[in-house]
Amino acid sequence: MNPRVRLLIILLVVAVILYFVIAQPDNAAALVRQILAAIGDAISQIIRFFRGLTA
Repeated sequence: MNPRVRLLIILLVVAVILYFVIAQPDNAAALVRQILAAIGDAISQIIRFFRGLTA
């Protein structure tokens, strides 16, 4: 991918995230909590899987 196009895409994504955080901070915080909870659940399931292999 062209480095300029990649930089433009990254800047656009950062701008949208910043706008979302500034315009709706409560919704942005809730979204981050949901994402972190989903990541935590996924890690728990992976750990559970590997523990099941050793049992």
